[in-house]
Amino acid sequence: GQSRGAQGAPSMSDVARLAGVSAQTVSRVAAGSEHVRPDTRERVLRAMNQLGYSPNRAAQALRRGSFKTIGVLTQQIQRTGEALTTAGVLEAATAADYAVNLVQVERPASDDLREAVYRLSHQAIDGLVVVQAGRAGREQLVLPPSMPVAVSDSTLVDYYPSASADQIGGVRDAVTHLLELGHRTVHHVCGPEDSQSALIRKATWARTLREAGRVVPEPVPGDWEAAAGYEAGLRLAADPEVTAVFCANDELALGLIRAMHEQGRRVPSDVSVVGFDGLAVGEYSFPPLTTVRQPVRAMCEAAVSGLVRAMDGNTPDGTELVFRPDLIIRQSTGPKT
Repeated sequence: GQSRGAQGAPSMSDVARLAGVSAQTVSRVAAGSEHVRPDTRERVLRAMNQLGYSPNRAAQALRRGSFKTIGVLTQQIQRTGEALTTAGVLEAATAADYAVNLVQVERPASDDLREAVYRLSHQAIDGLVVVQAGRAGREQLVLPPSMPVAVSDSTLVDYYPSASADQIGGVRDAVTHLLELGHRTVHHVCGPEDSQSALIRKATWARTLREAGRVVPEPVPGDWEAAAGYEAGLRLAADPEVTAVFCANDELALGLIRAMHEQGRRVPSDVSVVGFDGLAVGEYSFPPLTTVRQPVRAMCEAAVSGLVRAMDGNTPDGTELVFRPDLIIRQSTGPKT
């Protein structure tokens, strides 16, 4: 039979023998190195599976001095904006040759975050990306002082290097677009109260209207779901004064457009609608959705490359990188008739 490593577990040399390669080749495959021929890699992976061998990550990390793993913290990954950002971080981490350890904390402004971060920082991670931590403050994010951190969207941008979208500029573009089309004012369907970006979008909408000398209507509460947009749409459709609506995200806008349609209010000839995020599906709504597209890929690449620099021992420069979103004008907005 096969000779066994410690505690009867298959060793690297067992895998090497079965695959007919050197232990160094097995080590390269285990570390995910590019410098192995595809057919050799295939043979080694088959041997690993056959023997039930799993690489000892802790031993590799000791030799290398790093785990090659990034922790990612988010709030509710089923929310589309968070899912897209998390996917962007994942893609950027993979490109930088790092694995990802994902933790979700639904109520970040509570002790849940403290516990989750404690668990994460005592697992094998080299650095942390905070995708979304709601309104949590620095006191909840208790980390070892040496742990590099990058933040994408939360109140923590004041404390850690961050890469985020210029929400304020994006909302101004959306509201200004509607005012320039001749609408007297713009109604707003909000995101959830526990989201920092929803609060920024609401405050900026109101401020942009005030600065233009327009009436600020009562905002309609919502969350990030299309169903909330639909409910808001039924309310707003009943008011003939409503001719323009800015929604805190694209899904709210899609739900709202359906409600308007069902109530006989045509988009855009009766009511113009703008979303926020720039989801690909917005191009296929009816009518195609005018929206503010967030530069997710650029943000995620910047957050991860800043983190990798810090993990490589370069002092983080404490920068706050802000990426300007684009206003994508489609057929859901038109002149006030």
